[in-house]
Amino acid sequence: MKFYEIIKDKGIKVVILESWSVSWPMTIIMFFEFLIGITDVYIAGKFGKEVQAAYGLAFQLYFVFIIAGMALTVGTASVLSRLFTSDRKREFSLAVSTSIITAVVTGSIAMFLGIFFSKSIIHHLRTPQVVKDLAAPLLMIYSLGFIFDYVLMNTNAVLRACDMIKKSLFAMTVACILNIALNFILVFGTSMSYKGIGAATVISLFAGSILNFGFTRRFITKGFNFSTLIFKKMLDISWPAALLQVFWQLGTIVLFLILNMLPAMNIEIMAAFTNGLKIESAIFLPAFAFNMANAVLVGNALGKKENDQAFKKGIITAITGVFIVIILTLIVVLNAKIITPFLSRDTVVINETLRYIFIALLFEPVMAWGVILGGGLNGAGDTKVVMAIVVGSVWLIRIPLSYLLGVYFGFGAQGIWWSMNISIACQCLLMTKRYFSKCWVQFSEQVI
Repeated sequence: MKFYEIIKDKGIKVVILESWSVSWPMTIIMFFEFLIGITDVYIAGKFGKEVQAAYGLAFQLYFVFIIAGMALTVGTASVLSRLFTSDRKREFSLAVSTSIITAVVTGSIAMFLGIFFSKSIIHHLRTPQVVKDLAAPLLMIYSLGFIFDYVLMNTNAVLRACDMIKKSLFAMTVACILNIALNFILVFGTSMSYKGIGAATVISLFAGSILNFGFTRRFITKGFNFSTLIFKKMLDISWPAALLQVFWQLGTIVLFLILNMLPAMNIEIMAAFTNGLKIESAIFLPAFAFNMANAVLVGNALGKKENDQAFKKGIITAITGVFIVIILTLIVVLNAKIITPFLSRDTVVINETLRYIFIALLFEPVMAWGVILGGGLNGAGDTKVVMAIVVGSVWLIRIPLSYLLGVYFGFGAQGIWWSMNISIACQCLLMTKRYFSKCWVQFSEQVI
């Protein structure tokens, strides 16, 4: 099916409505995560640029520890979305049980590693000592919530695959309100100081995971059982997504280290990078919401053997998502000078954050197109190619270019921001080529 044929299709409105029915709750969920993140940065900024930079470093390492859980959701959503529409109820129930057990076990391992090794990891990084000292206890607290985050992410994936996204929205709404409220209470109302940011996150993750577990329990009809076969199917889809997240998060950490190599104002620029990422997440997170929605829509269609519909739904979801991202980008850019002083009182940090926004956000619609199509490929189980494209764009283009332009040739932070844009353009081009090749359709039979 040609691109123009998709646009002219009379059933396009039906597909848009179906895509939107899955995407809008995910978009709101991602908006809640944005609110939590922006609140964290705002509170960290009240303690100075050092705490803000430390929060940014600790938060990036936090994501390294939950990579396995994020990857598991890809395999869970891909397998369950197919089983949910194929009338294989017994196997579906067993798959839900297997995914939750896996989440609990891997989350427990991540929690153990975080509690006992987070301090050592941080102190081996080449960052200013003051940033290390502030980041270590924050990451230690975050570690206590890893098991809850794993369960919450996994059960969110189960609910998405089962057309119960509104239940997930309810749980995330409760978690968001609780997190933001506890942020202010624990940070400013107790002796925890900035470390209350981590404690608020742990408590809210616990609450959200309990709610979601209650919603998904209904799918487990014959008690908790573990299927090695289903686990292997999920793992085959998940491990490339896990490797992708490892290299992505490590790439972001390396960017922090490259920023530290700049000859002047490196702490201020690191703080600006932290702020810029949080502001940018107002756009990226909705794009990622459409990514996850696309995985479910494509997976559901493939489960019903509707290959042409799967292709069409992926394209329409991507177009819808890009349209929304363009609107959000314009809103952020036009209000950037109002938003950035809200996050920091340091003039250098404010100015560098503005520079990041004006450069990085130029390529947000491009980013959204590639990310959302990547979600469709994930839904088809084509995660190995998605991994290769994303990892290649980060480690073969973004990281080398950032060092060359930012440090070696002396363009500073601006050179690093432009390097990020160039890598996004390459990633989008390759993702588009892969999606339109339709090679991913062959994975539909292999997954289930």
